[in-house]
Amino acid sequence: MTPDTTATVSRPSETGEMPYKDAMKILVIEDDREAAEYLKKAFGEAGHTAHLAADGDTGFAMAESGDYDILVVDRMLPRRDGLSVISAIREKGIDTPALVLSALGEVEDRVTGLRAGGDDYLTKPYAFSELLARVEVLNRRVGSKDVETVYRAGDLELDRLSHTVKRAGKEITLQPREFRLLEYLMRHAGQVVTRTMLLENVWDYHFDPQTNVIDVHVSRLRGKIEKGFDTPVLHTVRGAGYMLKAG
Repeated sequence: MTPDTTATVSRPSETGEMPYKDAMKILVIEDDREAAEYLKKAFGEAGHTAHLAADGDTGFAMAESGDYDILVVDRMLPRRDGLSVISAIREKGIDTPALVLSALGEVEDRVTGLRAGGDDYLTKPYAFSELLARVEVLNRRVGSKDVETVYRAGDLELDRLSHTVKRAGKEITLQPREFRLLEYLMRHAGQVVTRTMLLENVWDYHFDPQTNVIDVHVSRLRGKIEKGFDTPVLHTVRGAGYMLKAG
């Protein structure tokens, strides 16, 4: 399907803007490959991570995970239009802020987008600096709410704000990737986490590099959070993935 229009963008470095202090994980649902890749690169230059979905069905499946801070959704998409994607995730109880991109800029169009569950509406063409500013505002609104910052599984505790991990009161030192891996596992405690989920959400890969990078990091993490303790918490589910479960 032909997208609304190609966005007019300016790189963050050209605007002189400083990136927002908190790195965001952004899902961009856009079927124009060139525009999507540009946004991914531009968000990356601003210190954020952007994942891409090229159609409404894929975008809905990714957004349904609830693992994103912000959704940037093109209104006209193949398979399922952007507004129906937003409506569907709202029906699922997912309140991830969503910004709608569209060439349709009349008042009625904007109202329709907001009533569908969008939190903001930006008309094409636009400057990337404005898009970035709007995304940061949405993220600040969410950050001002009470959000879970400490995850616990039995006597294992991870604090996102202080960036610390403790087990039975003993502090455990983790490397940044190990911390991110543990955080993701603890967010999904009691659930099987697949290799694909880890590649996409911890390593930001949308393909399997056919390496043992996950196995190596899981092994190191397991050694750090289980050595000296009687009860294992990080379990391998044969043929499926991993599960963090206490007891």
